[in-house]
Amino acid sequence: MSSSVLSDAFRTHPLNLNHKVVDLSSVEILPDSHAWTSEANKYSSSCGGDISRLESIPIINLKDENAMELIRLACTTWGVFQIVNHNVPKNLVDEVELAGEKLFSLPMDRKLMAERTPNGVSGYGMARISSFFSKSMWSEGFTIVGSPLEHAAKLWPHDYHNFCNTIEEYQKEMKNLASRLMGLILGSLGVTEDDVKWVEPKGELKERGAALQLNSYPPCPDPDKAMGMAAHTDSTILNILHQSNTSGLQVFRGDGIGWVTLQPHPGALIVVIGDLMHILSNGSYLNALHRAVVNQTQHRLSVVYLHGPPSSVKMGPLPQLVDSNHPPLYRPITWNEYLGIKAQYFDKALTTISLANGFMNADDDDSVK
Repeated sequence: MSSSVLSDAFRTHPLNLNHKVVDLSSVEILPDSHAWTSEANKYSSSCGGDISRLESIPIINLKDENAMELIRLACTTWGVFQIVNHNVPKNLVDEVELAGEKLFSLPMDRKLMAERTPNGVSGYGMARISSFFSKSMWSEGFTIVGSPLEHAAKLWPHDYHNFCNTIEEYQKEMKNLASRLMGLILGSLGVTEDDVKWVEPKGELKERGAALQLNSYPPCPDPDKAMGMAAHTDSTILNILHQSNTSGLQVFRGDGIGWVTLQPHPGALIVVIGDLMHILSNGSYLNALHRAVVNQTQHRLSVVYLHGPPSSVKMGPLPQLVDSNHPPLYRPITWNEYLGIKAQYFDKALTTISLANGFMNADDDDSVK
C-alpha cells in the first residue's frame, strides 16, 4: 500500500499538532506552556485510582500453544499486553532505539530542518495528541509515513543511509508482526481471516495504513507538573510499542485499580488495542487508556508502529459477533471519518457513533463536549 492512505487521513486530522517549539533539553525551569495545572490535567487525573504496584500487565509468549486464548483474556481485561518470542531481531530493536537517540540528540536548529509543515504529516515536532489540550506535552516526536528519506536527508545531508536502512528494516518487521497479531486477535474473537474481506491471508491488510512514531521524553525539571503524553486511547486498530529501559508508560485499569506502570521487560514489545479494534470486537476488547509520565533524571524513548485499516473500508462490529443478544454497539465508520470525530471530540468520539441509544450526533448532544 502506498503511504497516501494514512497521509491523507492524518493531513486532514493530524495526530500531532505543532505547538511552539521549545528545546526541552536546555530548560531549567518548567515553562508555563508545559505546566499542567490541576484543571489542565483534569482528564488524566479524573480517571481516579493511585498507581498500582500490585498488578502486572500480561506478558504473552507468542510460541505458547495457548497464545490466542491469552490474547483474548488480555484484550478483555486490559486492552494491552506485552509479547515475547515475536521474532523481531533484538539487534534491530537496539538499532532503531539508537537511531532515535541519535535523532533527538541533534541540535534544535538541525532538527527543525526536518520540521513538520503545518499541513504535513511526517517530520519533527513537539508531540500533541489533540487540540483538546491547551498545554504542551513534555516530549518531542518524529513521525514517519512511508520512506524516511526526505526528512533524514535534511538531518544528515551526507550520512542519512544508516538511519533510513534501520527505519525501513524495522518498518518491514513491524508490518509482518502486525499481520501475525491480526491473525491471532481475529482468531481469539472466533473470526477467521476469510471472514474479514479487507484482511488478506496471514492477517495482512490490503492498502494498509501505517506509520512509525518516535517519541523522546527528556528529563523534566518539575515532573509532577508536566505530562509526557496525556491520557488517551489510540485511534488505530492496534499499536506496537518499544520503550527504552526507563519506565514511563502507564495503563489505566478499571475495577478500582487505577493507573499501572508498565515496567520494561527484556525483549518484550507492547501491543495496545485501539479504538477501531474495540469497534470491530463490538465492544468486547478494551481500547486501552494510557499515558506517559516523565521524571527528573532519566531520558526515555519510545518507538510506536501505528497499524490502521484501508481508507475505503467502513469499520463496524464484525457480523460474526452480532446477534439478537449482542446488537451492534457502533455504526460503521471509515478511519478518516473517525479521525475527524476524534480530533473534535477526543474522549467522547466513540459516544458520537454509539448505537446504544440510537445514533447520536455529538453536535446535538450537550453532554458531549
